[in-house]
Amino acid sequence: MPLFVPLPAAVNYGRLMITRCLTAILVSAALQAVSTAPSIAADPNLLARCWPATALPASDGERKPRRHDARRDPAIPAIQLPAASSIPRALRGAVRRVKLPPGKKLVALTLDMCEQRGEISGYDGPVIDALRANGVRATIFAGGKWMLSHPERAQQILADPRLEIGNHGWAHRNVRGLSGHDLLQEILGPQAAFQSIRAELSQRACVAGSDHTLQPRLALYRFPFGACRAEALDALADNGMLAIQWDVSTGDSSKAETTKGIVAALLNEVKPGSIVLAHANGRGYRTAEALAIAIPKLKARGYDFVTVSELLAAGELVISPTCYDRRPGDTDRYDNLFASRLRPAPPPAAHKDATRVRSPFSE
Repeated sequence: MPLFVPLPAAVNYGRLMITRCLTAILVSAALQAVSTAPSIAADPNLLARCWPATALPASDGERKPRRHDARRDPAIPAIQLPAASSIPRALRGAVRRVKLPPGKKLVALTLDMCEQRGEISGYDGPVIDALRANGVRATIFAGGKWMLSHPERAQQILADPRLEIGNHGWAHRNVRGLSGHDLLQEILGPQAAFQSIRAELSQRACVAGSDHTLQPRLALYRFPFGACRAEALDALADNGMLAIQWDVSTGDSSKAETTKGIVAALLNEVKPGSIVLAHANGRGYRTAEALAIAIPKLKARGYDFVTVSELLAAGELVISPTCYDRRPGDTDRYDNLFASRLRPAPPPAAHKDATRVRSPFSE
């Protein structure tokens, strides 16, 4: 058995190692930018100082979405956006979960707050109340239009030290039918809305003298309908955002789903490193009731609830080259939803198995 590597093989091996090292450096830099940014309020008392406890639960009628004259929809604020560093190619896919070191039991609960054109969707206070009552950290993926339609609630989310906020598109349009300016509007519109809400919060008298630092950019993005294509993934990465999917869907957006069914999904499907999909925009049916049951049970099993950014920093990212709900291709059906509003999208790329990218913070 030879004790040396033939020269051609050694050269190829050296090139491979150099490529892997360069990729690791780029991935490390991207994750450093995402994971170390203060994506939640730094002041743990800011929420209580700005709002009495009686102002936090949802008011009557606030949960239910309602139709709205689309001509009165808010416009994207004309705000200069901060510069963004491009995400390296190794991360240009959809993060589905995180592979954690043995013995570590973390789970990221995510709640979508989206709003389409011609409507004002709800604010599901009991869902957020359930998180606060159980001391749960979570990530809220908010639409840009939703933030401007619910400025007070959006500010409360920004002020809550347990809640991280991410980008969920401007008006929940299927990006598989968008390109060029329309695609960038769906991706970057929420950043402008976030900056507007962030500025309003900073001007409140209760914030004076407080460390209310928040990241200047939204670093995490969830595609509307969980659907994407290569052009959208590249546009997202070029603008410094990671695409965040999920590996556990509660099914709470279906009126047919029961509290028992949502609880079963959480207890049976959550595993260490899971990212859970649920809703808090008035279309998370029975979500609050289910979370009140499932959260204590998962805690009893040893799970800690963390934000998505905290989960990303804890292990290896499991990344898919495309977006889907439970299996590759199952969100393609949304291409024909609201067909009159969408331009035809090219056929999706061939599906491949998810890959893992090691986080430099998992040591």
